[in-house]
Amino acid sequence: MPLDAEGLAKACGASASAGPDGIATQLCRAELKRFQDALKAGQPLTVACTQESPLFEEQREELGSTTPVSYVNIRETAGWSSEAAEATPKIAALIAAAAMPPASLPAVTMTSQGIALIYGRDERAIAAARQLSSRLDVTIMLDRPKDIPGQPLMDIPIVQGRIAAARGHLGAFELVIDDYALPLPSSRQSLIFGPPRNGATSKCDIIIDLTGGTPLFSAHEKRDGYLRPDPNDPAAVQRALFDAAELVGEFEKPVYVDFHAELCAHSRSRRTGCTRCLDICPTGAITPAGDHVVIDPYICGGCGNCGAVCPTGAADYRLPPAATLTEQLRALLLAYHEAGGRQAVLLVHNGKHGSPLIDALARYGDGLPARVLPLSVHAVSECGVSFFASAFAYGVADVRVLAPAKAKDDLGGLAQQMALTESILVGLGFEGGRVGLIETDDPDQLAAALAALPRRDGPSNASYLPMGRSRDLARLAFRHLHKVAPQPVDAVALPPGAPFGNLRIDVGGCTLCLSCVSACPTGALSDDPDRPRLTFTEDACVQCGLCKNTCPEKVIALEPRVNFTEASSVARLIKEEEPFHCVRCGKAFGTKSSIERIVAQLEGKHWMFGKSEMIERLRMCADCRIIAQSESQIDPYAGPPRPMVRTTDDYIAEREAPAADLPKTNAGGKKPA
Repeated sequence: MPLDAEGLAKACGASASAGPDGIATQLCRAELKRFQDALKAGQPLTVACTQESPLFEEQREELGSTTPVSYVNIRETAGWSSEAAEATPKIAALIAAAAMPPASLPAVTMTSQGIALIYGRDERAIAAARQLSSRLDVTIMLDRPKDIPGQPLMDIPIVQGRIAAARGHLGAFELVIDDYALPLPSSRQSLIFGPPRNGATSKCDIIIDLTGGTPLFSAHEKRDGYLRPDPNDPAAVQRALFDAAELVGEFEKPVYVDFHAELCAHSRSRRTGCTRCLDICPTGAITPAGDHVVIDPYICGGCGNCGAVCPTGAADYRLPPAATLTEQLRALLLAYHEAGGRQAVLLVHNGKHGSPLIDALARYGDGLPARVLPLSVHAVSECGVSFFASAFAYGVADVRVLAPAKAKDDLGGLAQQMALTESILVGLGFEGGRVGLIETDDPDQLAAALAALPRRDGPSNASYLPMGRSRDLARLAFRHLHKVAPQPVDAVALPPGAPFGNLRIDVGGCTLCLSCVSACPTGALSDDPDRPRLTFTEDACVQCGLCKNTCPEKVIALEPRVNFTEASSVARLIKEEEPFHCVRCGKAFGTKSSIERIVAQLEGKHWMFGKSEMIERLRMCADCRIIAQSESQIDPYAGPPRPMVRTTDDYIAEREAPAADLPKTNAGGKKPA
C-alpha cells in the first residue's frame, strides 16, 4: 500500500527520518530491531499493525519492557483501498486515535462449581447430559416428556418439570419449577413419573436449554451461564456443550456501568419521574429501588443503552466513559483535518461485526473510501446524543452506524438518539440525513451504502477539550453547532421524551407551595430561603416530569427543546410574592395570598374556626401558634353542644300527656328552661 512518510510524520508531529525512507516495510521480520529500540526508549508506542501484535507482545515480554504499546490497523481500514493514494489524512487520524490510553474497568467475580441443568424435552437432552457428565455435575429436566425409554442405569439424575420462573447468572441461577416429579424405579418400556407438584425450587450454576421454546431470559444471549442452542442444529448444540464444559471456576466480568445514585431522577416521595433506562434495558439488569434505580453488574450485558439515554449522567458507561470516547473522537478528527482531510464520514461499528466486513471489503473489494473513518466501539447502542453531537462539532459531515442485518440487541434506543440528533441539526439549518443506520452483514452492501453518501462539508470543526459527563459534553457540542449553524435559531423544539427542555408553568394557578422544588432531582427548580420565590434554570432540566407529577395544583407542563441562548444557563424568575408576616412576632412565613385565601375559606365556614381567636392563629407562624394555644382557655377541638340524651321516661311522658301540654324543644333538642 502506498504510504506518504513525510505527510504522516507531519500529521503525527514526528520526524520522517527514522529509517531509510521513514516507513518500516518488514517491522515484524527484518526490521524487528526498530521495534525493540523503540521499546527501550520508554515512550508510549503505537504500532500500525494488528496482524502481528502477538509477535510484538512476545518481544515486549522477552525484553521485560513496561512501555505501553497500542496497535492500529491502517492496512484493511485505509491502505488496501482503491483510494489509498488519498488516505494519508485518514491514516494519520487512525494513528492519533489509537494513541489514546485505553479505559480500565473494574470487575466482579462469578464462581461456578459446574452444577449444570440440561433442560429439554426428549432423548437429545439425555444424550447431551451423558456427553457432559465427565466434566460437569449434570441433572436432566424434561418438560412434558413423552416416550422416553427406560434407563438401565440411572447414573445421571432425571426429573420431570417445567421452569416457571428463573433468575440469576452464571454460578447463581435460582429456579421455580412446576409439574416437578421423579421417575418411578419400576419404569419399564418408558419412563413413568410420580405425582407432580408445583412451586419446587432449585439452584444451579449453568443452564443448557434444549427445549427450543421461549427463552427463560430476555436478551438471553447476554446472560452468562445460560446457553440456548437450536436443538435441531447438531453443530450449534455441540458448540454449546463445548462452551458449557469450560464454565467451571472463577470468572471476572467487567462492571460496564458506573452508577451514581445521587444523580438519578427516577423517583421522589413515591412519585415516578424518569424511567428511560428501565424502559430500554434489554436484560432486566435495572430495577427500581426507591428514589433511584440499581444496576446488577452480574446481569448487565454491557449494551450501553442506559448510558446513552440517561439524562443526568447517573448511568456512566465505562467502556469507555463518555468523555474518553469523545476525546478519542476529537483526536481522530483533529488529526484528519490538520492533515488536509475533508468531508469526513464517521463509520461507527462494533468490532466483532464491523471489522470482518471491513476486512473482507479491503481484501476482495475496493476497500473503504478515503474519507470514511471507521471507529470501533464495544456496542453501537452506547452512542447517545452527546456522542453524535460531538462528532459534528468536531467537523464530521455524516455519521453512519453499522449494525447486523438481524441485530440481537434492541436498537430502539439508538434510533431514538439518532433521531434526536437529526432534529437538532435540521433545526439549526443543516441539511438532513446526516445521521443514519446501515444494517447489513454483506460487505458489498456496506460498500454500496457508503458510495451512495453525498459529498458535503461538515460544520466548521471545533477543538475544545471534552469535559464532564455526557450531558455536559452535549451542551458543549450544541453551543458550538449553534455558533456555526446556517440558521442559528435561539431554540429547537424536540420530540417528547427528549432530555432537554423548558417548563411551562401557569403562574396564576401556582401557590408557591414549592413542592416542585423538593421533588426536582437536578436543582433546575429552586427557591429562596428569605422570601417566597420560585426560579428555573433550563440547562439543568432533564424533563423527568417529577415536578409535574408532584405539583398539587397541576400547573406544570413539560416543553422538550434545546435552548442555545446564554439565558438557559441562568436561573430565571417564575413567580415571587410578598411574604406574610406573623401578627404576633412579625416573622415572615408563607405567602400573603395563600394565608389570606386560607382565612377566607375557613372563617365562619368551619366549626373549629367560629371564634376570632382561632382565626387569628391562622395568621401566626408555627412557633407563635403553639404559644397562643398554651395561653388560651379555649379547647380547639371542642365542637357545638351535643343534644340532650332522651330516655324511656321522656318517651312515656310524651305518649301519656296531651299534645298541648308537651314542652316545646329548641333546634338543638333541648327543652326550654
